[in-house]
Amino acid sequence: MKLVFAGTPEVAVPALDALLASGRHEVAAVLTRPDAPAGRGRRLVASPVAQRAEEAGIEVLKPARPRDEEFLARLREIAPDCCPVVAYGALLPKVALDIPARGWVNLHFSLLPAWRGAAPVQHSLMSGDEVTGASTFLIEEGLDSGPVYGVVTEDIRPTDTSGDLLTRLAFAGAGLLAATMDGIEDGALHAVPQPVEGITLAPKIQVEDAHVDFAVPAMRVDRVVRGCTPAPGAWTVFRGERLKLIQVAPLPDRTDLAPGELSVGKNNVYAGTGSHAVELLWVQPQGKKPMKAADWARGVRIAAGERLGA
Repeated sequence: MKLVFAGTPEVAVPALDALLASGRHEVAAVLTRPDAPAGRGRRLVASPVAQRAEEAGIEVLKPARPRDEEFLARLREIAPDCCPVVAYGALLPKVALDIPARGWVNLHFSLLPAWRGAAPVQHSLMSGDEVTGASTFLIEEGLDSGPVYGVVTEDIRPTDTSGDLLTRLAFAGAGLLAATMDGIEDGALHAVPQPVEGITLAPKIQVEDAHVDFAVPAMRVDRVVRGCTPAPGAWTVFRGERLKLIQVAPLPDRTDLAPGELSVGKNNVYAGTGSHAVELLWVQPQGKKPMKAADWARGVRIAAGERLGA
């Protein structure tokens, strides 16, 4: 089939690579978000998908909005059979959805209908799911509500961050998307409507959502930290300044610390929660690089009774 691939961040690159390597499909063009400011100089930088497409000699389309008439006219000229999508980052209007004969097929990083929305991996981790996965589905005007072509599952490991899990899903999902394109072309694969039960939503994680409340149980603290790593980054406050929490570990046997209360050993830093303590492993003070929590504690000279979040 002739394809126009839509995607923007690094997590979409494995799927583009899988389609380029398939040998069965022609990726005629790539649709991605416009160049965005990055780095200290805030110079405009092309998206990871755009950079990969340019390396492969593929036409790159960067409309400000996917309803722009110039983009729609070019898409009609290309006349793709199908448009696979991975984390494109903008809503597709019906006028665009109607152009490819076999529609737009999205690779979404959850087991639909669970976690429809922008941040399925983060919400899955923060909610304590033990299994997640990826789904391919036919895009319609509703939010991730279209019929599903296929799924792959992935166990969530006890120390997974959202970055760890998303990386694994990106590669597993790339194979799923390529197989979905094959099945659509062969006529052997038909989309099945999603169940009406089990729908959960996964809106974008805001900075406020990443604030760690040490009054909740240790397991919840750990889930928030892992779910918000690397972005937007879990955080608390210490001495009036924001402290990012990169890695913690629950300690079921230690219950002598009040919520947020800090205890410093020779090479360890502990914080109380609403249940048992957690060990702080890696932190990032405001304006500084990530560091081991023990090094941070030695530098700030924590006094007895000081607390996080105070």
